[in-house]
Amino acid sequence: MRNLLILIILFTMSSCKKDNIVSSEPPTNKDFKRAELFNKNNITDSAFYYFNLSKNSFLEKNDSIGAARALVNMAFIQNAKGDFFGSIETSLESNKFLKNENNTIAKKILTSNYNNIANASNSLKSFDSALVYYKKAIRYADNYEAKYICYNNIGDVLISKGNLKLAKSYLQQATHAHNIDNYSRALNNFAKAKYLDDKNYDPIPELDKALEIRKKINDGPGLNSSFETLSTYYLNKDKNLSLKFAQKMLTEATNNHSPDDQILALQRIITLDPKNYLRSFEHLSSISDTLQISRNRHKNQFAMVRYDVEQKNADNLKLKSKSFRQNIALIALGLTLIGGSFYYIKRKKRLEQEKELEVKNTQLKMSKKVHDVVANGIYQVMTKIENQEHFNKDETLDELEFVYEKSRDISYEKTDTQGEEKDFSERISETVSSFKNDEVNTYLAGNDSETWKHLSSKNREEVYQIIRELLVNMKKHSRATIVSFRFERENELIRIFYTDNGIGISGDVIYKNGLSSTVSRIETIHGEIIFDTKTEKGLKITISFPAS
Repeated sequence: MRNLLILIILFTMSSCKKDNIVSSEPPTNKDFKRAELFNKNNITDSAFYYFNLSKNSFLEKNDSIGAARALVNMAFIQNAKGDFFGSIETSLESNKFLKNENNTIAKKILTSNYNNIANASNSLKSFDSALVYYKKAIRYADNYEAKYICYNNIGDVLISKGNLKLAKSYLQQATHAHNIDNYSRALNNFAKAKYLDDKNYDPIPELDKALEIRKKINDGPGLNSSFETLSTYYLNKDKNLSLKFAQKMLTEATNNHSPDDQILALQRIITLDPKNYLRSFEHLSSISDTLQISRNRHKNQFAMVRYDVEQKNADNLKLKSKSFRQNIALIALGLTLIGGSFYYIKRKKRLEQEKELEVKNTQLKMSKKVHDVVANGIYQVMTKIENQEHFNKDETLDELEFVYEKSRDISYEKTDTQGEEKDFSERISETVSSFKNDEVNTYLAGNDSETWKHLSSKNREEVYQIIRELLVNMKKHSRATIVSFRFERENELIRIFYTDNGIGISGDVIYKNGLSSTVSRIETIHGEIIFDTKTEKGLKITISFPAS
């Protein structure tokens, strides 16, 4: 039942308007002001477009705070329109630009981003993830009112998880809120938690008080919540009253254009009013279809907006980059010819001897790079295509073009800078999640920046390739449905614990099952690997190596 109003109070405690724009006079530009105007008038498609343009303008001026501010507003819009995964991705991208966590504006954006990620996770029923990010939001919140909001959200998630005693503890703190809207929300949830934990408890006085507050301040979403709570309370006590509140919820949700709440109310009405089952079911079906179409349209539209804007920037950068590479190539060619002539005269024989060894080393090096960049890269793209519910041709072409560019870079001996451009923990998270689909669930634990601190770029790349090879091997051979990685750092040693519930492998086929390269990489970083082949089902692997 929470909405974007939650995010506002994290930024402006003096206003109760449903406005998602970050305040405290942070940086702005022409496109950002246009986006604000569209957003204020609820023209969210145009607002999203101009926020994206403003982000690029901020980046051209090396204004990371401005770019983060534009991105968090884009994430708000995506969340409001049901693009929950896209909203999480945009908030995480925003966080990358907030290096100085002591900056006042940065702390507010971080609070809002983590709260937004938690809200989106909660909408996706990923309750454990929601709890993690609500607690992160509390860590950066710079006022008590913002913390009370997070306490309420945590309590609401704990109710969904059935942890009622802990939920009551958080919700009791949330009822200290001074903002009347926040107070009514916490009061309603606190009463709900108390009667769910104790069936003899009478929550009606508190539920009625919350309802009256919401009527007085004309809080539409809050009224939806109150009617739903009362309908649920009376469900097994007085079915007529339960139906009455469900019908009130449907009316209120229709008035404030909340399709999710309309669906929830209709589901309850269908159960309590069997005489009108067909009419209610047809109504429910119509709203569900419209909502799904709308959300899919917005997901595609948001993706296309970002693609179009980024493609224009990429085209400009390619023109500059192409000219620069041509100049470098000519200089390199000239230096090579001069150096080659000089050494040809004095060291011809030695060069001929070294050439054979160089060719062999180059072949081995090229083979390894082709496997890392091309083979595994293409397989990861294939996995994403397989796991996508709706095939996105343009996005897939972009990823294949990236693999193609990387394969061309091999011949020029270019250094892979992907890991430097992106936080290493995020890079691992994205790779692992790309192998998740309807049949396979992937889980991560301990994947934070502190785990990989001081690990060299070279060793990070080897670790990344190890993780990807384990995933590719799992996809090809294991038939697993659950795959987990846990990372642990103790003093100067990092450990990776890999587990899946697949068919497993015996000790004598480990090196024939696509893992020989993995073993070789671990030796390169002076680590060791242990295969647990005695487990009853699945595969367990423990990898350890120095953390420097």
